[in-house]
Amino acid sequence: MLIDSHAHLYDKRFDVDREKIIDYMERDGLEMILHPGADVTSSVKAVNNAQKHKNIYAAVGVHPHNAKDMDEDSIEILRSLASKDKVIGIGEIGLDYHYDNSPRDIQKKWFVEQIRLAKELNLPFIVHDREAHGDILEIIKEEKYEGMKGIIHCYSGSYEMAEEFIKLGFLISIAGPVTFKNARRVKEVVKKIPLQHLLIETDSPYLAPEPKRGRRNEPAYVRYVASEIAEIKDITFNEVAEATSENFKKLFNL
Repeated sequence: MLIDSHAHLYDKRFDVDREKIIDYMERDGLEMILHPGADVTSSVKAVNNAQKHKNIYAAVGVHPHNAKDMDEDSIEILRSLASKDKVIGIGEIGLDYHYDNSPRDIQKKWFVEQIRLAKELNLPFIVHDREAHGDILEIIKEEKYEGMKGIIHCYSGSYEMAEEFIKLGFLISIAGPVTFKNARRVKEVVKKIPLQHLLIETDSPYLAPEPKRGRRNEPAYVRYVASEIAEIKDITFNEVAEATSENFKKLFNL
């Protein structure tokens, strides 16, 4: 059984079959799905979905794209949501320098504030890092606290950078791009990083793996990520499934 450590099932692209996807989790070999928020509204949806379904868990947070819309009230709402049943993390939070949908100084401000919320609540946090590796690492080092832990989601950095994040208490989550032929860097990361530091995810509905590339991604497709990792590391699919699921449960004390 696999765990999809990152899927946005509240996305409107799942409006037609969301319940079917969740009902078919066991058939599709899925034990759990973590449902992270991207803003206050989607965080509420993630919490509601988790409370409705036994194998869905939620994280609450504001994505860097939406940092420009945050204020102190947003932090208070996230704090309140985080107290609810089956909310196990803060996220997804971080920096995105590819689109710059929010000014970079604003992204940094609210990334730091949400890290501090995770510290206050003793919860792992889930990091979005797109073309911002240096600043992400610098901020996490500056905010480092005892017991800090979390996930670098949809990892796209170097092996050397992954090692730095692991030293700081983070797991490296591998998504669909690892299946792409030209994804040399992430394949190198998978080959070199011990299995005990890896998670798998889909980032549904985005980043569908081969052979589903170009379509709507969905949690069942996490098996293609697991299969690719098994091939790269020359181990069995079951070894990947068992280890990544155990890593997830250990991180979130499940």
